[in-house]
Amino acid sequence: MQVSDNRVQAVLDLYRKRLSERYPASELRALERSVFRHQLGWDMGELEMRRHRTLSESELLRVYRPLDRLVAGEPLQYVLGSVVFHGLMIGVSPAALIPRPETEELVDRIVRSGRAPRKIIDIGTGSGCIALALKQAFPDAHVTGADISEAALELARTNGDRHGLEVTWIAMDALNEDFPEGAFDLVVSNPPYIPEREAAGLDPVVRDHEPPMALFVPDEDPLCFYRAIASRASDRMTPEGELWFEVHHEHSGQVADLLGRMGWKSVQVHDDLSGNPRSVRAEWMG
Repeated sequence: MQVSDNRVQAVLDLYRKRLSERYPASELRALERSVFRHQLGWDMGELEMRRHRTLSESELLRVYRPLDRLVAGEPLQYVLGSVVFHGLMIGVSPAALIPRPETEELVDRIVRSGRAPRKIIDIGTGSGCIALALKQAFPDAHVTGADISEAALELARTNGDRHGLEVTWIAMDALNEDFPEGAFDLVVSNPPYIPEREAAGLDPVVRDHEPPMALFVPDEDPLCFYRAIASRASDRMTPEGELWFEVHHEHSGQVADLLGRMGWKSVQVHDDLSGNPRSVRAEWMG
């Protein structure tokens, strides 16, 4: 690659010139740090100290390579191909949703609950991030990750192999198929929950690139996945087994009420770090 200025600062200036209309300044700085960390292994301090360093041709190629895709609106995580989730490097692709901090918080709550589940199933596993994080936290548990998408399951398998974490991956239609045989101590799901009417207002980076089947639910029945999963889970739970959902912040109360009407006990709604109700927990008393 032949460029007139191969200093780090020149790269940063070009990123800001081409991406400033798409990202606010704070997000753009975080994006730049992510690119240099992923492509060159530099942390934030190294990037600051090396602003006037001259980059080699190979280094230039690696830090410039993501730029055109970012300008086109692709999510940074898809461009870089991975994201850190609960301490695990998780490969990502348009086959599955990008793991988000709110989902990490869900896993944190489960891990800190003080229980040690022996049999776990993650419904709508996508990249496998929840299932793998729980397997890492509970190494003696039998963990299953289920998804309707074969492409997502292949991505999850690859992530499991990368970390040497043994998870059973199965194809399952959460709306229409029963759980596998056995009794589960923990059922967890981050199902589709965005009503279709909200699609137009979503960030195009999300709407135009992440898989619609993992995002959207019909306007007339936005709780369809919660109802189906909770109904089938009740037939497969151990006494006092736990059900955990990530939820749309505007529907948390409705999900909690639904679970109560279906016979689930000790229903609790938890806020995320931004103060939005983001997860619901319940127990099955058998």
